[in-house]
Amino acid sequence: MSYCLNPACAQPKNPDQVEVCQTCGSKMLMRDRYLGMKSLGQGGFGMTFLAADQGLPGHPLCVIKQLRPSSNDPQVFQMAKELFEREAETLGKIGNHPQVPRLLDYFEYNHDFYLVQEYVKGLNLQQEIKRNGPIIEAGVRQFLSEILPMIQYIHESKVIHRDIKPANLIRREQDKKLVLIDFGAVKNQVNPQSAANSSDQTALTSFAIGTPGFAPPEQMALRPVFASDIYAIGVTCIYLLTGKSPKDLDYDQRTGEMLWRKDVDISDNFANVLKKMLEVSVRHRYQNATEVLNALDMEPYMDDLAKSLVTAPNNNNNSTNGNGLPSSIDDLPESANMSATERLALRLREKRARRQGGTGKSRMGGAASYGHQETKPATRATPSRLPDSASGNPANRRKAPSRLDAETVLNSYVKGRRDFAQQNLSQLQLMEANLEGSIFHQSKPRKVNLQKANLAGTDFGRASLAGANLRDANLGRAYLAGADLEGADLRGADLSHANLSQANLKGANLCGANLSNAKIGEDQLAVAKTNWSTVLPHGRRGFW
Repeated sequence: MSYCLNPACAQPKNPDQVEVCQTCGSKMLMRDRYLGMKSLGQGGFGMTFLAADQGLPGHPLCVIKQLRPSSNDPQVFQMAKELFEREAETLGKIGNHPQVPRLLDYFEYNHDFYLVQEYVKGLNLQQEIKRNGPIIEAGVRQFLSEILPMIQYIHESKVIHRDIKPANLIRREQDKKLVLIDFGAVKNQVNPQSAANSSDQTALTSFAIGTPGFAPPEQMALRPVFASDIYAIGVTCIYLLTGKSPKDLDYDQRTGEMLWRKDVDISDNFANVLKKMLEVSVRHRYQNATEVLNALDMEPYMDDLAKSLVTAPNNNNNSTNGNGLPSSIDDLPESANMSATERLALRLREKRARRQGGTGKSRMGGAASYGHQETKPATRATPSRLPDSASGNPANRRKAPSRLDAETVLNSYVKGRRDFAQQNLSQLQLMEANLEGSIFHQSKPRKVNLQKANLAGTDFGRASLAGANLRDANLGRAYLAGADLEGADLRGADLSHANLSQANLKGANLCGANLSNAKIGEDQLAVAKTNWSTVLPHGRRGFW
């Protein structure tokens, strides 16, 4: 079955092999190249079609987006053409990113405008949530780790998407990566009255203002900024956690703020990150993707930072404590080239370096880095206390991380606790435990026994899991980036869709493990143990 690409055709479906539409008489091959397969959607701007490119070997599928002005007014037609060309220019500029569809062609045909884009096969996030239900905190963290670097790239190209929402994020079937579609500059039809009564700039910017509920106030007022996309990502996070669209949530009638906290079960620190993404006032919101990435990078440490940096003032009324450090976050020195987040990051890295007996330098040998970078965790030395010479004051010594026993962990989980970040869980016996969706970020579960445990969607980012027994455990969609898994027993474990980027897998036993669609590098697999029954990331079984 083929499909007539004439948008005015009353009966576009045709038998295969016909050259002319049996209903309207249009040529079935648009520009002697594109053969329509079906309609993908219709809106005020025109239609979107799935088509086969007959001009290339194998006739690959592509998406054809049509812009059809709703008026014959020459001024309206000219503005539509400018919008179309701007859309094509934008896609041409950013389409080299692997998570943005490539622009393949654009042209004018029978007084309509057409964009031809790469076809992305897969379900969008809206379809995923409707099919499988809301996801847990660890899943949303992984979503942010995927989309924020992409948005950072788009913003660096001086492009504001303006319509980020679950329906515009497709999980590509081929590699399970998120792809952002619909760059929307031509999504809405030109309003002739607005064109007649407004300046050219107002008329042009009145398109693609976004989807109500996902677009922040400044964008609906036709003044979008980069932070507008950050707000839309925040609303998308709430949708992923609740399964509710923005219209189904409550709002503060005075401020317009979305009231979502009662509808989600997440840690307080992660809630604070989302809250700042969703600030109604753009000046109080994260300004770009980098700031959100920095906040997420630091978020597991925030409670510890608050305790260590906020101290009682001394008798001399100066702003430093016995170590020469500021006695509160507010006392941190201002720097023309450092944001508040960066200053906190610097203080955190200094504090961690002192704990390890260092000098404030990063483990890479240079000055401390403020960017969002995954670094391989230390695998051995973790002194429980600072030596007296390092602390300078016994009162300032750092105590060892609190140690939980297995019964406390299990009972706390049953009562609703999910955050076990930075806890000492070494050698605990947690066989067959259900800890799905828990947060073990930077925890120390060395040699822990989690055989056959349900750990789906858990956050083990930068955790020390050396020698752990994870045999036959369910770690599907788990976040293990930067974790130390040296010598861990992962035989038969389900690691499908897990994020293992920069994890230390030296000597880890992956025989019989399911790594389908896992985020893992060839160099990592090369130092791990695999066998004929290991399911590799591409889905095939065998040795690496």
